[in-house]
Amino acid sequence: MARSNACCLVLLLLCGAFLLGMNPGMTLVNAVVCPMFCLDVDYMTCPSTGDKHLSRECNCCLAPKGCTLHLTDGTSVHCS
Repeated sequence: MARSNACCLVLLLLCGAFLLGMNPGMTLVNAVVCPMFCLDVDYMTCPSTGDKHLSRECNCCLAPKGCTLHLTDGTSVHCS
């Protein structure tokens, strides 16, 4: 008797999850992988601060989106 009650409960929970559109394989967190390397950044600029030289960030993963990392060799990397 207890086994049939447990089976019914499991079946009811699975049907409820299906009806609510829940996917048991779905993850709730979208992780972003940040590379573990640093560029040779001289300074950073962002649209919100104009041409003001901001303190440098290691790479685009750590910099705000839309900002530009200006490297010591004169090139730049736009963080999108």
